[in-house]
Amino acid sequence: MRKSLVILLIGDFFLAGLALAAGILLRFGTLTGSEASEIGGWQLLFFAAVLLFSGFFVELYSASGNYRRMELAVRVFIGLCLSFVILSAVYYIFPSLLIGRGVLLSALLIFGVTQIIWHSSSPLLHVVPGFAQKIVILGNGTLGKQIEDLIPRERNNFVFAGYIKAAAEGPMGPDKNVVGTMDNIFETVSRIKPNKIIVSLAERRGVLPVKEILKCKLSGIEVIDAMNFYERLTGKLLVENINPSWFIFSSGFRVTRFMCFYKRVLDVALSLTGIILAAPLMPLIALAVRLDSPGPVFFRQERVGKGEQPFTLIKFRTMRNDAEKNGAVWACKDDPRVTKVGHILRKTRLDEIPQLFNVLKGDMSFVGPRPERPEFVETLKEKIPYYSKRHFVKPGVTGWAQVRYPYGASVEDSLEKLRYDLYYIKNFSIFLDILIILETIKVVLFGRGAR
Repeated sequence: MRKSLVILLIGDFFLAGLALAAGILLRFGTLTGSEASEIGGWQLLFFAAVLLFSGFFVELYSASGNYRRMELAVRVFIGLCLSFVILSAVYYIFPSLLIGRGVLLSALLIFGVTQIIWHSSSPLLHVVPGFAQKIVILGNGTLGKQIEDLIPRERNNFVFAGYIKAAAEGPMGPDKNVVGTMDNIFETVSRIKPNKIIVSLAERRGVLPVKEILKCKLSGIEVIDAMNFYERLTGKLLVENINPSWFIFSSGFRVTRFMCFYKRVLDVALSLTGIILAAPLMPLIALAVRLDSPGPVFFRQERVGKGEQPFTLIKFRTMRNDAEKNGAVWACKDDPRVTKVGHILRKTRLDEIPQLFNVLKGDMSFVGPRPERPEFVETLKEKIPYYSKRHFVKPGVTGWAQVRYPYGASVEDSLEKLRYDLYYIKNFSIFLDILIILETIKVVLFGRGAR
């Protein structure tokens, strides 16, 4: 997570505490009276946690969330409404956490106003030394330009300071934004004083000035490989510029037996819970599918699983029974093959419910790359480098690519989703799985990306 987003979270946590204190003061006129003293640390922590959770759902902590003031105010208002509903429900079930309706409404109002002010003014922090970080890019070729374009112009703590020209790279223009050359790297960084040097050389053998870069490193400047910097900022891998040695020597891509064990336990627990909760809905969905169009209720299709082993995926049927009479094709926007009920099921993701049985059986995981059809896999393996690497883990009902990228229906989309899938495999952890599950709930609630 970027430093600026961490700062927003920390700031909101303290604002929640101040808002609650102000609400108590307005309600009781003191912070030390008998009624006020009944509100303790647990109530404060729970109050703040719910506010941050609601802020997450309305995307106040999104990396791309550079909102205008009116949109920010609307999102804050929706977050406050969500917080009020959650807090009211929990206070009803657990009265020990209750802080009183008068205090609650005052605290929420104060928090909302101060949160708008804080989020509106937080970009000013990026000009403060220690927050704004100067970046120099070593290499002014295509990769270097790609990294420059990546550095966000808004709501970030990075400032592009220029290129160090590499003779072998080929300029992008008439030495545009070039601040030095490979012959005087240390002299250049001593003058510009950057916080980071991003090494963006397409070819390093016999070109990389190791001694100069080492002097920069030992003088306290962080030196980062372009691919690692790209991964850190975007949450995906720059597949086109990665070579096999990068996979071998990079951190990550390590799955232990314990990780496999906890993931299987999590899969069984989540799939069983989902099946139990969805049990009353499934007969109704099946009836709707049957009445809407002729054909079977369930849609069975061969997909590629872990180790490129085929398995049969199960979903509620959302297309006409003759949808693929002319062969396998990707779904498209406003696909005419989708039935009326199918459109609703896809929007709400209810068509995915039967896949929980695939998870329970062990063909799939709850979180992982989406399983693709064998016909498409063979084509994509020929056109996209490292595509087969996504099959080193079980496919999932949801995944990092699904929550970060809209529905894919082309080779270009598959390449973009592969960047996210490989990031997930590289950074596989229980915390990332939990984040994806939370993001999936948000995607389902807002109906994004379905076709």
